[in-house]
Amino acid sequence: MTKTLSSAVEDYLKTIYNLREESHGTEGRGEGGITTQAVAARLGVAAPSATAMIKKLAGLKLARHTPYRGVELSAKGEKVALEVIRHHRLSEAFLTKVLGVEWDKAHEEAEKWEHVLSEEVEARMAALLGDPTHDPHGSPIPTLDGQVARDSGRPLAEIEAGTRVVVRRVSDEDAPLLRHLQKVGLVPGAEVEVLRAVPAEGVIQLRIGKQRHIVGLAPAAAVIVEKSEVMSDE
Repeated sequence: MTKTLSSAVEDYLKTIYNLREESHGTEGRGEGGITTQAVAARLGVAAPSATAMIKKLAGLKLARHTPYRGVELSAKGEKVALEVIRHHRLSEAFLTKVLGVEWDKAHEEAEKWEHVLSEEVEARMAALLGDPTHDPHGSPIPTLDGQVARDSGRPLAEIEAGTRVVVRRVSDEDAPLLRHLQKVGLVPGAEVEVLRAVPAEGVIQLRIGKQRHIVGLAPAAAVIVEKSEVMSDE
């Protein structure tokens, strides 16, 4: 990608794309797209600042914004967002697998790398890693032509008692949360059985491997899982 857009513009495009993928058409989404408030909250900026930037994105033909209906990326804006996300997730994989950076620290560093990778470095990084399809947190890495693997996972916090699942991905934006999830074993590929799930209690009881754990609903909401018909009896 020829570097003609600012890091701030790229951050907004990436954030709008990620919010769209996370919202599944419900919370954080207006009738026509992602709400300005959701964008502002994710980026930690004031709503007027987010509104001004979204208007700028619309002026650059990177997004479509309709007052009270939200913002949507244009095809051009989505292409940029996917390239930034590819850089970010490749960087996380490189940082953890090659440099040995802890998975709870890789996200913050990748936030810087995603804006400066050249096409040559990106290609060399991908080749060295064997063209990975997912980052260390289980999120799919967009391909060079902008294709992204989809999953049908649900947040662990929504899974009913008695259900067996496999962890597919976890949110990578909260370092303390990542450390907690790693400590209890809620990492991509982990086999989990939900033993008790009563929302009013604010926690769920899990069997992860051979160990039993009690996990709060907030951390569990950051873990995306898929049902598993068979679990190993380790």
